[in-house]
Amino acid sequence: MAADMTPSLRVVAVSGGMQRPSKAAALAAHLLSRIADAVPCETHLIELGELAPQLAGAVWRTQLPGAIERELVAVEQADVLVVTTPVYRGAYTGLFKHFFDFIHQDALIDTPVFLAATGGSERHALVIDHQLRPLFSFFQAWTLPLGVYATDKDFADYRVQDEALIARADLAVQRALPFMVLARDGRAVRATTRLAA
Repeated sequence: MAADMTPSLRVVAVSGGMQRPSKAAALAAHLLSRIADAVPCETHLIELGELAPQLAGAVWRTQLPGAIERELVAVEQADVLVVTTPVYRGAYTGLFKHFFDFIHQDALIDTPVFLAATGGSERHALVIDHQLRPLFSFFQAWTLPLGVYATDKDFADYRVQDEALIARADLAVQRALPFMVLARDGRAVRATTRLAA
């Protein structure tokens, strides 16, 4: 029997949290874990708080150190993207936007993107639709239909603990499975085409 040549998905998460530990990073890690339970994949988490000193002062991508460039390439080559950000003054963090300003505008075309955010209260939940969805629509990515929003009370010791949030995250992953399968199959087709060329 021939070995299965279908590559596992490359799932990359970007957390816009500035502090460590970070609820946004905890939510990103939780979503990565749930995706890995649902479909074979390689996961990678980028915490922008760690990169801030090297990232914040750059104006052009050529000014960035190699470590940041590698993270940008990881995002650009991802089959599935997970993005989480704390809500800061009604929107995503400035460093989150700054990071994505360096991503090539065509790199995320048709990439499925999980949208998630954390905030102090429910009143900021619409940040997913009013801020994150338009940003990734610019990149012509597939923003997945069900976003995940968490408040401070949904965490215990920076771990997701609220049952309703866990159920919503699981539902978001289940709803996204057809898109992830398309991403995986599309990558397999591209790989086969390259081998045949």
